[in-house]
Amino acid sequence: MTATFTGVHEHDHRLPDWSRSGCDADLAEMRSLHARLAVEHPLPVGGLAALRTDAVALDAELARANLDVRMAESESAHFRDQNPALWTGEAIFGCVSLMIRPFASIEERLPALRARLAAIPAFLADMRSVIHGPVPALWTQRALRECVAAQLLFGDGLTQWLTSHDRSADRHSVNANSMAPSDIAGVYAAAAEARSAFTASAAWLEACIDADAASLSCGEPLLTTLLRRGHFCEEAPRSLLARAEEHLATSADDLLRDLGDPFDGSWAAVQAAIVADHPAVGEYYGTFARRWREIREAVVSHDMVTWPEWPIRYVPIPLWARAVSPALYWLFYRSPAPFDRYEVHDYVVTPIDQSMSSEVQQARLEACNHSTITLNHVAHHGGVGHHVQNWHAIYRSSSRIGTVAAVDAASRIGMFLGGSMAEGWACYATLLVGELNPPLLTDLESRSEQHSSVRMAARAVVDLRLHLGDWSFDQCVQFYESTVGMTRTVATAETTKNSMFPGTALMYWLGTDGILTLRAQCRAQQGEQAFALKAFHDELLSRGAIPVPLVARLMTRES
Repeated sequence: MTATFTGVHEHDHRLPDWSRSGCDADLAEMRSLHARLAVEHPLPVGGLAALRTDAVALDAELARANLDVRMAESESAHFRDQNPALWTGEAIFGCVSLMIRPFASIEERLPALRARLAAIPAFLADMRSVIHGPVPALWTQRALRECVAAQLLFGDGLTQWLTSHDRSADRHSVNANSMAPSDIAGVYAAAAEARSAFTASAAWLEACIDADAASLSCGEPLLTTLLRRGHFCEEAPRSLLARAEEHLATSADDLLRDLGDPFDGSWAAVQAAIVADHPAVGEYYGTFARRWREIREAVVSHDMVTWPEWPIRYVPIPLWARAVSPALYWLFYRSPAPFDRYEVHDYVVTPIDQSMSSEVQQARLEACNHSTITLNHVAHHGGVGHHVQNWHAIYRSSSRIGTVAAVDAASRIGMFLGGSMAEGWACYATLLVGELNPPLLTDLESRSEQHSSVRMAARAVVDLRLHLGDWSFDQCVQFYESTVGMTRTVATAETTKNSMFPGTALMYWLGTDGILTLRAQCRAQQGEQAFALKAFHDELLSRGAIPVPLVARLMTRES
């Protein structure tokens, strides 16, 4: 399924084999590959320093690291053996991966969609046999929500998707009427069986015994492996925690330092002002495109990073997905598939139009205010952040693994090791926009960006505290509420994600802090006159999505 999102379509008809025998075979193959790499591509005598100019050796080391992470996760009870939400997400997005991008005509995609729908009953039956013993209630609840969403998606949603494919909607189709009735009937029949399988799985999930709270922590040994082999971070978890907490304290102080009139020292007052600062309904979609152009022009004119002509088109979430997207891992910006070629990338946004009630319009506009549009949807995701980094990964990366590592898959990116660069650069890029002179951000947008630094550090703290076993789930939720100002609903959802994917929330702060530190080191080594920001950024991104701590060693004199 991840292959489909990557643009490799030989396996579009398959779901992964997560049966007990399939997992055992997968683990055995990974161990064999790891042993072969050790013999055929050992780490050079010079260590990591030798990887600076040897792309093959670099990819071999990255491959070993990826295998180390995958084997550690496979041998742990924290993932497929205990988390039903991984299974429901994989089953759903195995089909969604064929529906959201017209990489081929609908006529070509229908047989693969039918095959994946038909594979869902056996896949979910494997879930019920592989997962044994108590399951964390929060993971069960997420899986149950996805089971409900699947009923809608593979019912009315599928019908809407099929009927939307006329010649104007699908640029690849020669004639939508050429879809064979038997193909359509086969898809509907397979979808009905898939819905029944989700119903049976939901009943099974309802009967699952709740695990104790300790099961939400992956434990220090696995966390250390994720840090060292996933992030190439040699720093001990406790040392990282101390630095993250120090950064959090500094960021929180900076945030509150200048809250005079009209805010009277209240961050809640700032938040209320940010929410109230939103476009009108008629200006909503145009605001995304306008801010994208403004930020691109400013970044290019300041010679900050290579940003080619690779436009984004902001479009509403398609009708067939609107009922289910809130319950699923539905990304507004999903990384372009490296091996599918297209000129314009669609970025989906929350739909707002005159047909909605004024209450719905207002709620959606407040959630997607000017700060959210500028910082999240443009700077972080659709502009100089993820989108530019993805272009460098796809078209300039000297590492083949760096090209594909950060592709968005069912529940997370394809390779854990891609995260600190993908998310670190996106957060750093948002900071970069704030450094523009003359300022491009409004006062409220700048304050919102300051708050994101607090949130990023807080997520790192929770990630470490939870998986080191220091804090309970409830303590993490309370921390988010008191420190970041999250609502209980948002804090609970955030902590649930933290519990499911150890070492992931940490990558935002780890990557951003690493890039800032590396920039200071390179500036000091080269001298203020010789240092060029664009050259630094282009070299940083030139290896694709690989760990920032590793890139830092490759770009400096560290071995």
